[in-house]
Amino acid sequence: MNTLSKMQILSDSAQYDLCDYVNHQVSSSVNLPGIYHATGANGCQIPLFKTLLTNKCKNDCKYCINQSKRNFTRLELDPDELARAFLNYYDNGLVNGLFLSSGISDDEDSTMEKTIETVRLLRKNYGYKDYIHLKIVPGASRDSIKRAMSLANRVSINIEAATPDGLQELTSTKDYNKDILKRLDWINSLEKAKSTYPRSTHTTQLIVGANCDTDEDILNRMNKLYKKSPLKRAYFSSFSPVEGTVFENKEECSTNRTTKLYNASSLLKEYNFKFKELVFDDDGSLSLNEDSKILAARNMDIFPVDINSAPYTELIRVPGIGPKSAQRILSIRKKYTFSNLEELKTLGVATKRAEPYIILNGSYQSFLV
Repeated sequence: MNTLSKMQILSDSAQYDLCDYVNHQVSSSVNLPGIYHATGANGCQIPLFKTLLTNKCKNDCKYCINQSKRNFTRLELDPDELARAFLNYYDNGLVNGLFLSSGISDDEDSTMEKTIETVRLLRKNYGYKDYIHLKIVPGASRDSIKRAMSLANRVSINIEAATPDGLQELTSTKDYNKDILKRLDWINSLEKAKSTYPRSTHTTQLIVGANCDTDEDILNRMNKLYKKSPLKRAYFSSFSPVEGTVFENKEECSTNRTTKLYNASSLLKEYNFKFKELVFDDDGSLSLNEDSKILAARNMDIFPVDINSAPYTELIRVPGIGPKSAQRILSIRKKYTFSNLEELKTLGVATKRAEPYIILNGSYQSFLV
């Protein structure tokens, strides 16, 4: 089988490793396999070469396209073969970076050795200096994590579930505390040592809807991670059944649920909300019909806040005001006071959402009808 054919299979097998919140492609072009367009924080499309080193895997993850018990074509790329294939795309301006993951064909350490060797070849032998995201496999050694972080711009390890019981529902071959959380702690401590590993940041990913973990379980876990680590991002992958897997007949998870999880997660990470301020239904679910920020705001005693005097920590709690618009408000009010909602609207404030929670110069405002 030629390299292009291998790349098509391996890139499609990498579909569950997310690299953005928006475009969850499940396959790539036949003529240009492996090119996936991630959406950056500024909304720009960033073409990445996303692939597995191998889709051979000893793990029995019941949702995964690469699970050990599934019957399909198994293959592997040699590190230099993969490096040269990527550079062909990069040198022709087709991609801006590499997203490299892998199944675990033999054992964790030999798998990590091969992915690290791919990155080492790119950096040291071929002089490649741009973006590389390297997945850390559960159970990887501390030494391999250190070497990965010395070479990659970003590393990640998928925690997959929010609880140990939740992971047991997904697989019998991984230990939640030992293989995942312990490795994540190692990544955290190494990233904090920026003088040694100045290049690398890290992310993680959860599978939503494949087990009994509730939204409350998931956000409780994320809250703990955000408190103890410099985690760059968390991705929530909506479970979708794959033919030939143990979970092929399990119900698909609505993307509305993951959208709500992203929104609530941002309240914890970017808006300084406390976990206890989030509102859940009796079964631990987020409301699919109402905004999480508005639900939390209804239970707070800080409102209304005065736009002309409230500190940043209160401004970002207002529905309709985000970190950027809050910073703009702080900057502009050094020069003059705000007197109407239209002035706030020009700064990006969603004024119809914010209106019930704010005052200007001591009084509520409203749009003229």
